Amino acid sequence: MSEQPAPADTAARQQLEPVAADGLRAYAARTRESADQFAAVLEDIAANGLPSVEDCTPWEELREAHLARLAAQRPAVA
Repeated sequence: MSEQPAPADTAARQQLEPVAADGLRAYAARTRESADQFAAVLEDIAANGLPSVEDCTPWEELREAHLARLAAQRPAVA
């Protein structure tokens, strides 16, 4: 993808409310930050090789931690 914004054809585009545009920019920034972190990990692996098994977290532990975070975000339904 290009870092350049799409050409401005304002006649054919519906403008967003300022709050919606700000939210979209914030989401784009978070997405870009996540992509940059992922790219940094891949570059580190390319430069230094894979980490040892002892230095890694098993995927089952990562899955359970992620599921616990998701459960904490959503209240239980009775």
